[in-house]
Order: sequence, then C-alpha cells, then structure tokens
Amino acid sequence: MKTLLKNCKIVNHDKITEGNILIDGEIIASVTASADEKADKVIDCKGKYAVPGLIDLHVHFRDPGLEYKEDITSGAKAAVAGGVTAACPMANTKPVNDNRIITEYMIKKAKEDGLIDIFPIGAMTKGMEGEELTEMGDMVEGGAIGFSDDGKPVCSAEVFRRAAEYAAQFGSFVISHAEDKSLAGAGVIHEGEVSAITGLRGIPSESEEVMVARDILMSKLTGAHVHICHISSKGTLELIKWGKSMGYNVTCEVTPHHFTLTDKELLGYDTNCKMNPPLRAQEDVDAMIEGLRNGDIDCIVTDHAPHSRDEKAQEFDLAPFGMTGIQTMLPLSLALVEKGVIDMPAFVRLTSYTPAKLIKKNDRGEIAVGKLADIAIVDPDLEYVFDMELNRSKSVNTPYIGKTLKGAALYTIKSGRVVFEFPTK
Repeated sequence: MKTLLKNCKIVNHDKITEGNILIDGEIIASVTASADEKADKVIDCKGKYAVPGLIDLHVHFRDPGLEYKEDITSGAKAAVAGGVTAACPMANTKPVNDNRIITEYMIKKAKEDGLIDIFPIGAMTKGMEGEELTEMGDMVEGGAIGFSDDGKPVCSAEVFRRAAEYAAQFGSFVISHAEDKSLAGAGVIHEGEVSAITGLRGIPSESEEVMVARDILMSKLTGAHVHICHISSKGTLELIKWGKSMGYNVTCEVTPHHFTLTDKELLGYDTNCKMNPPLRAQEDVDAMIEGLRNGDIDCIVTDHAPHSRDEKAQEFDLAPFGMTGIQTMLPLSLALVEKGVIDMPAFVRLTSYTPAKLIKKNDRGEIAVGKLADIAIVDPDLEYVFDMELNRSKSVNTPYIGKTLKGAALYTIKSGRVVFEFPTK
C-alpha cells in the first residue's frame, strides 16, 4: 500500500524542507514526490509539520503484573495519541523484567497490537535488589536495549561498575537512577522553601548529585556508556557537563515536568505532582531549559508513571511517586519552540533522532528515503482541553487533566499505517 503525505513541512534534526512524502508499505520511498503521485491513501497535511515518530526512552507500562495501572496496549494507545511510535519500558514490573522471557513477552505483545515498537530496558540486577547481575547477554539477544534498576538506585559502586562493564560487552549501556537513599531518606518533595512551608519532608538535590558524580566516574573507570535518567537539578547538569568535557561516555535525559513545573505546585498538596526525583526550585527548572537550549541535555523523555486513583488519593506521604506523561510530552516540548528556547530541528533531535541513536535503531529517527515510515503530523498551534475523553491511559495521575494545551499530533503513522487521528468534535 502506498500513502502520500502532501504539503508537509518536513522536519529533521538538521533542517526543515517543504515537500511531499511517499510511503510504500512500511518504508519511506521518497521525500521529493510529486503532489500528484498516485497512492492508495492521500493525506493533505496543509503545511503542518511532519516529524519522525517520537521515541520515549523512559516509560513505565506496568505490564506484566500491574495492569490495573497500565498495560502495553493502553500505554501504546496513549503513546500514539502523543505522536510516539516507540517506547522503552523500565524493568520495575511484577515480576521484574530481569530475564529474557519477560523481555520477549513485552515485545511480542506490542507487535500483536501493532501500534508502537517496544524496546524493553532490562533490570541490571536480579529482582532489582542491587546485588546479583542479570544475564544481560541473553536479554540483549531477546531484545533488551539497555539496563536499569530505575525506581531503585544501585547503591553498590562495585555492582554498578560490573553492570556497566558487562553491558558494554554486549554493545549495550546502563541507565542510572541517581539517588542516594541515605540522603533522600523518607523525603517526599524537594528540600527547600516549599517543604518548610508545607511541613512535608524534603529530598535535597545533593541526593541526586552525589550519585550522578559517582556514576560519571564509573563511566570514566569502565569506558562504558552511562546514561543518567530524569535529571532534575542544576548541580546534576553541571556535573554532566563536566563529565562530557572530560570525554567520558555520559548522556542524560530530562522530563517535561522537570523543565515546566516547580515545587510550588506542591503548595496545594497535589499528589499528582509528587514524583521522584521531585519537582525542584525555579533555578533548577531554568537550568534544565538552558541545558535544552545549548545541547547539554541529550533527549526529552516522559518517565510516564501511571497509578490508580485510589493510590494517588492517599495522604501525601503514602501516595506513590509519579505522573503520566506520554500523551503530553509533545505539547509541553513544543512550548519550548514557541518560546524560542529550541527550534523544530532541535525538537526532533531531542525527541527522536538522538533517542534512536542511543538505542542503536538506525532505521528511524529521520524522515529519509529507506527509513521506517514512523511519522507524526504535528499542528503546533492547535489548542484543546486535555480531558478524560482525550486521555488514552488507564490512569489519570497528571496535573494536566482539564488544562488547555497547545500542539498535537493530527496523525500518527507507524510503519506506514495511520494508527491515530486527532478526534474532531
């Protein structure tokens, strides 16, 4: 089947061109096609942006074992509604994804649904207990693209070192949940003015920064690729900049909530804004924005973390950390374009091109001949209320329900097939 996307502003990581995209089966056949090219399906994009399908390197789809929060099917539906065509679920499922069987189950279920590609991140240690390494080679053969005990820090530097060395032997990398639990303690929000006002126990920025420093040095020691996930503090970014300047193989990611929201959201004790790492101070948000502007931050991810209403309705100390985000990454990131922080090619670099490179999937991340036809047609000016009708996740633990957002995927195309169209009311 051939599909023609007419009148597009085609955005890649390095340029914007105007033209038409011809898709033949699952592959991009031409980006210079005539608008009169014969095709089975024609979509007039009316001057909207065509961007490579977004790749979210950090999600929690809760499947297997915690499907009441989210499963791979519902997570995929939320993903394509946000222009996301590939996602990397973390290993803190139940049971933990610490073996090839669970890795292959995740991939198979996503293929059966046919909405997005799943590239699982396996656990670094068995049961995520921080002690015994998993069989990384076997999991890589099964489809795991990286390793992390995200949700728990690997407290032992020796274990982290061996995990990094082991992963590197299989052409893979490790992803650091950087948190010193002895410093974080029983904290539930950022330690600062807001924690003092609310009386909620604080988590100092240093609890993140101490472990970031350690894991950068582990990259120095091993030569392995260490990726720092969901960075949140100004000090963390300064450490990463230092590591990169020294030539160490270190990369990092940031979530939209960490470059959009501050800890002042917690003045109302909204558990939907309780997350780990916590929302931090304005200076930290400003640092994240500057890191995106100047290229110090490698990619934008969501840390999509669905929880049930009942779980989030508990008193603040007992409510779980995390918020959903895979459906709101696109509008919140496009807000950076509107503000002039980044341009559209940088948006593609942060959300698709670099993520594809990090997980070594060279068949995507660009709109080019021969690449997989994973494409989102984006209208950056479309305003809408993100309500329960639009939400595709099983969970609604997000502060953005009922809020007006700007920017959406009008169409999401996966392997040449339209898998989502923005609903018209």
